[in-house]
Amino acid sequence: MKYKPEKIRPLIDELNAILKRVDHEEEMMRTILDDIHPGYYKSARNLIHYHTLRRQDLRSLQKELKKLGMSRFANAQGHIKASLLNTKFILKKILGKSYQNPKKSGLSIKNSGRLLTKHTKEVLGYRSKGRRVRIMVTQPTQAAEDYPLVHQMVKNGMNCARINCAHDSPEVWEKIILNVKKAAKKLGRNVKITMDLAGPKIRTGAITPGPKVRKYSPVRDGLGKVISPALIILVPEIDEQSEPNTLPVPLEWMEQLSIGDQLSLYDTRDKLRRLKVVAKHEQEIWVNCYDTSYIGTGTTIRTPFRNLPAVTVGDLPPIQQSIILREGDQLTILKAETFGEPAQFDEDGNLLSAAYISCPVPQLYERVKAGEAILFDDGKIEGLLEEVSPEYIKVKITRAKLNGSKLKAEKGINFPKSDLGIRGLTEKDIIDLAFVAQHADVVNFSFVNTKEDVQDLITELRKHGVANKLSIILKIETRKAYDNLAELLLTAMQVKYVGVMIARGDLAVETGWHHIGRVQQEILSLCTAAHIPVVWATQVLENLAKKGLPSRSEITDATSSIKAECVMLNKGAYINDAIRLLNTILRDAEHMQEKHERMLPQMEKLLD
Repeated sequence: MKYKPEKIRPLIDELNAILKRVDHEEEMMRTILDDIHPGYYKSARNLIHYHTLRRQDLRSLQKELKKLGMSRFANAQGHIKASLLNTKFILKKILGKSYQNPKKSGLSIKNSGRLLTKHTKEVLGYRSKGRRVRIMVTQPTQAAEDYPLVHQMVKNGMNCARINCAHDSPEVWEKIILNVKKAAKKLGRNVKITMDLAGPKIRTGAITPGPKVRKYSPVRDGLGKVISPALIILVPEIDEQSEPNTLPVPLEWMEQLSIGDQLSLYDTRDKLRRLKVVAKHEQEIWVNCYDTSYIGTGTTIRTPFRNLPAVTVGDLPPIQQSIILREGDQLTILKAETFGEPAQFDEDGNLLSAAYISCPVPQLYERVKAGEAILFDDGKIEGLLEEVSPEYIKVKITRAKLNGSKLKAEKGINFPKSDLGIRGLTEKDIIDLAFVAQHADVVNFSFVNTKEDVQDLITELRKHGVANKLSIILKIETRKAYDNLAELLLTAMQVKYVGVMIARGDLAVETGWHHIGRVQQEILSLCTAAHIPVVWATQVLENLAKKGLPSRSEITDATSSIKAECVMLNKGAYINDAIRLLNTILRDAEHMQEKHERMLPQMEKLLD
């Protein structure tokens, strides 16, 4: 096939212009490149090349290259200059001109892949047999005491154990780490310890606690007949992590009970309820309840047919309250720390006082403006700022469920279009870093927004002597972080080990749900250009982990995570089921796609 020179020469000229801009931009960034760690120097250059290329309109060039059956640079993120020069080389050959492809063309395609593999192994540890993508698992508080749970996580394929410093304490963290290391050693696995700094996440304050009571209801059929009694487990003591069907009673009294014993009590509604002991275990008595019962702190329990003393139920945690918000409602956010309250109405349904909740973050009341948007609880509730004062903010709810949405304490608040001027490291983060530096392999940097935030973290790590020992994973969860991603990466690449986490929940709220698909793809592409591993996070197999049954959409989402180097699972009662399924999904998808490049093996029939 003959090609017309007048069609080829303009393409070569355009490539020359792009290469000139790429070289110019690299020279302009010389000062930044001088601070890059040697292990990331080539990657930093390529990131600059890629960022320069993406600022050009390449559509006409790509269209013409497609007609010639040549690369359109769609998968060239990791080796931009080499791809540009190789394309120019082929076009010159088409014209019949002798042209030697320069050896110093930047990273080759092969070496680009090797760099990403090397950096992934350094940050996220060794991969499991049969899959490239690692699995990171958030550790529940229970993991501090339940070694078999942790052992099973490691056995099922966990490569990284994640501990969130926003919860628990250093004592609990250390117990979790010891259990992870014990399980890894016993199973001959390499498991990285990653720890999230809490960061300056803006959350709703406390809400007035509800009563200290628990409800127990039997299962009934359509006619109201009991088909399964409620199970109550009597234990010596409980905490916030205890199962909701437990009740604390004195151990000495429990030890005197026998299977078949009848118990009686008057619940919080003064209704007589009878219970029956059906099983006895070490420090546990299982009791059946055949009528709905509300049992609270101080409820008296008797044994009417045995000469045992009456006992009272110990301290129960208060019921977590919420504020119901509907479209058109007003909510006041208070700067002062105080318990939130729902709206109050008179007997005729007239509003006496609007709902209010606290958020003691001073910057809010200084930086936000009336007319800006506000979102609560991962965007489940939306509002508009109507009035801003130094002590409060009045919000009009613009979107909620038809019958009202529940707003609880400790739920995230986002201001997607507001510049809050909040820095990435908090006082708590700086304190927690001392523990992280001593015990972890990776620090996950929450709510990073600017290169100054990254520099602050590096400075603190240098104080602890771990700047080139501890890996840094930048959690991209705000619009500002997304907009600044290239300079965040270039700043982080001053140190030896760097990764990125796409925190899709907060990021979707900040950038808009309709943008999140494109946003996460852009992050993946930028990180590929920098040969930096990516963690795909937030709500992966969430229904399965929490409820035991996955949805169709989250199976598809889990399959899409093959584009990243690691997938993060959140904690849940069925977490080991989630790990097993994700391990299977990733293994099955492995031969179909390598990173961004879809593979085309021979079609196969599905086998059971």
